[in-house]
Amino acid sequence: MFEYKFVKIEFKKISGNPKEDYQEVIKSHAEQGWRFVQIFSPDSVTSGVAVGSYYDLIFERPVQK
Repeated sequence: MFEYKFVKIEFKKISGNPKEDYQEVIKSHAEQGWRFVQIFSPDSVTSGVAVGSYYDLIFERPVQK
């Protein structure tokens, strides 16, 4: 069994750049035992532009008993 964690990284309004360095977020979570699974921008489809307003990072790790 696995547990999952979702981390939202929003973009800055004017520049469109991420507010946080997603690579550092991934490294930080890896140090805590999380495995990076996927990054995607769920609102890019509905926003009408090529990029959305945030990334969702998905992590998983085995359930700790």
